[in-house]
Amino acid sequence: MNGPFQRDCLEILKIRAARGQISRRDFTTGLALLMGTSALGLRGTAAMAQAKELVFVNWGGDAGTAYDEAYGKPFLAATGITVKQDGSGPTEGAIAAQAESGKPTWDIVDVDPFSAEALGKKGMMEPIDYAVVDKGKMREGFGWDHSASTYFYSYIIAYDAAKFKDNPPKTMADFFDVEKFPGKRSLYKWGTGMWEAALLADGVAPDALYPLDLERAHAKLAAFKDNVVAYWGGGSESQSILLNGEASMALIWSTRAKLIEEDSGGDVSFIWDQGLIAPGAMGVLKNNPGGKDAAMQFIASAQDPEKQLVMFRMLGQGPANPAADALLPPEEARYNPVDPANFAVQIPLDMPWYEENYGPALDQFLKIISA
Repeated sequence: MNGPFQRDCLEILKIRAARGQISRRDFTTGLALLMGTSALGLRGTAAMAQAKELVFVNWGGDAGTAYDEAYGKPFLAATGITVKQDGSGPTEGAIAAQAESGKPTWDIVDVDPFSAEALGKKGMMEPIDYAVVDKGKMREGFGWDHSASTYFYSYIIAYDAAKFKDNPPKTMADFFDVEKFPGKRSLYKWGTGMWEAALLADGVAPDALYPLDLERAHAKLAAFKDNVVAYWGGGSESQSILLNGEASMALIWSTRAKLIEEDSGGDVSFIWDQGLIAPGAMGVLKNNPGGKDAAMQFIASAQDPEKQLVMFRMLGQGPANPAADALLPPEEARYNPVDPANFAVQIPLDMPWYEENYGPALDQFLKIISA
């Protein structure tokens, strides 16, 4: 579920740079942070000095030179380690293929926590060294055995504020109620968060969601199909569907919320209530060529709250380090998915459930929406 989201983050970065909302320097800094190549202020160690190169595998982009200028070169100066960017996409299958080859060429990957845990149990991922990576710089419950959280985003309700005026939706039940809130809807085509939304709308309490009742969720989604104008696969698509008036509501990535409000002049708005919070994470391949010590130090360097705020300000990604919360003024905190007030009304996706069930659940979901 992470690949399309990361590619959308790159697109958002370009949009904000084109609008002049960020400087060229911040643009290149944000690109580098997105790929996880920051090493500013990092001290080299004897173990790290043995490494000559780290390969960080992400979801692509067209700014390799900018990444190198902003972060690769400073990392090299600080540690003696060259960081190479690989945008080939670290899908679970691709990571497994690297590990099974016996000679992986990847070091660090931007990975879904549930994929990292599944692969880790097969001996393909290094356990996170929490003597180096600081769990105190993570939100409680978001450090796993084989991956460490680096950002957050949510699946939230965006709606036609010009149409619903003083009667906006407040819950997932409202999203699924086309009599009370007329108009077409749009859902995410890769399933994540959609099962939870359907169950919440069907009356399941937030604290009783997991394990997900897929039969009940799929029945709700199948019965709702006639009201869905499109199943979007990328953030720009979800944004266009709302701005063009094709749908009166959509479940979208929270990173698009500010752009949608800006582009519509406030005619399209959003709510955090019953949003579904998803974490992004970094993981390290077993027997990675650059060495696990250097890789763990790299992950630790990404825990700096100031660096995470750069990510938030350009992409809307919620900071993994809770120390960043107090650094945001109210007008910015409004768009932060993990701001304490916003977090309190949402439900985190359950990574153990996704680890065990995502593949088969997605197969069923795709059959329903394509039938």
